[in-house]
Amino acid sequence: MSDFEGVSPDQSRRLEGLGVELNALNTIAEEERTQKPSSLFWPWFGANVSVLGLSYGSYLLAFGLSLWQATIVGLVGIVFSFLLCGLVSIAGKRGSAPTMVTSRAAFGVHGNRAPSVLSWLLAVGWETVLTSLAVLTTATVFVQLGWDGGLGTKIAALAVVVVLVLAGGIAGFNVIMKMHKWITIVTGVLTVVYIALVANRIDFGVVADLPAGSPQALMGGCVFIMTGFGLGWVISAADFSRYLPRSTPYSRVVGWTTIGGALAPAILLVFGILLAGSSPELNKAIGIDPVGALATLLPTWFLIPFAVVAVLGLVGGAVLGIYSSGLALLSAGIPIPRYAAAGLDGIIMTLGAIYVAFFSTDFIGPFQGFLITLGVPVAAWCGIFLADLSLRRSDYAERDLYDPRGRYGATPIAPLLILAGSTVAGWGLVTNTSAGWLDWQGFLLEPFGLGGREGAWAYANLGVLVAMIIGFVATLLLSRGAVRAQETASAEPIAKNASPVK
Repeated sequence: MSDFEGVSPDQSRRLEGLGVELNALNTIAEEERTQKPSSLFWPWFGANVSVLGLSYGSYLLAFGLSLWQATIVGLVGIVFSFLLCGLVSIAGKRGSAPTMVTSRAAFGVHGNRAPSVLSWLLAVGWETVLTSLAVLTTATVFVQLGWDGGLGTKIAALAVVVVLVLAGGIAGFNVIMKMHKWITIVTGVLTVVYIALVANRIDFGVVADLPAGSPQALMGGCVFIMTGFGLGWVISAADFSRYLPRSTPYSRVVGWTTIGGALAPAILLVFGILLAGSSPELNKAIGIDPVGALATLLPTWFLIPFAVVAVLGLVGGAVLGIYSSGLALLSAGIPIPRYAAAGLDGIIMTLGAIYVAFFSTDFIGPFQGFLITLGVPVAAWCGIFLADLSLRRSDYAERDLYDPRGRYGATPIAPLLILAGSTVAGWGLVTNTSAGWLDWQGFLLEPFGLGGREGAWAYANLGVLVAMIIGFVATLLLSRGAVRAQETASAEPIAKNASPVK
């Protein structure tokens, strides 16, 4: 069974002439695996250099943490979560295929549609959030300049951002890699200037006096940072390592992914903690307009450059999101070309951004709810996937990733039950007050003696870690025999340059 691409030879030639990537769910042919591991730095840094990272300092302090507590748990959460991305990226190198194709080895060719839908929801949610913030930031900067930041400005900003995001997502891998190299350079330089301009707003005396939080608050803050950074990308991490040669050392794949993803957020988070901790007014404003509130600290002459750095950083993340969401949509079974899937996701992203930017009055509440609610099944998938990856001693059997009659099967029951069980357990150990229809979460907090939905553990986000641990351990225990059988199964030889689908 092959995955639908739906492009005729004539269409292929025209699209290639326009620079549009035609690879979709197929295995990347060997002659196309020409990227260097260091090239992973650019998309990961460019997608995470957004000044939104500064706002996470405010979110982290909302857990009631001191300066040093927030700094330590924030850095741990960032580095660990992007390390998970690095580990998942190994699968892209070993399979030369997107994350949601290599995931079929664990969940089966048809069974993997469940994680694919989850990946799609997460990516579309993220690209919607980032696009919305770009619109809100532009409007705030215009108001600071004394210009009209109303409806017309928002509509124009939305149009520009959507065009940029769609252009990158539809064009595909090569354009994205070039785009993020420039985004990294421009935003990196302008972010340093921003930090220099507002550093005098930090009051170390006020920040140092912030009271310390409880162990539960430490855990809650750390897990929130994980879900807001690397864990939000982990389910698509192999999408950007599949163009690496199979001979690439694992350490370089993991290292460049982790450094590229974690470097900018680590710096921005610490500076954001210092800024938000110095000003209760700024801290409160960030909850309404996370990036735009940061513009209020700037001199007028730097507002335009700030808008550029803010919007480019947010666009960088949204482009990676729409690229991966398109691949996830295809893996879920939607029979359209990759570039069409990116376009469809762009429509959904635009509708969501219109609601957030034009009608919603609160950002941080729904945002936290989105991260934690989807963070639980994503963490469960990550545990299962990494355990399965660690059990495998050889590269994936390429053809069998596309054939439900192959060694990975169509719908193996065990991994799907593990995913469902660990997700249910995780949801039972988190709470979500941002939406009434989610008030059923946290149902295990009282039976487990953790104080119920109003107790000390209610906002510790314990369920995210529990879901990941259950998924990992259960897969190691229950799937070892199945993986060994798959790797010893006889299979037809695969040509060196074979590409099962293109």
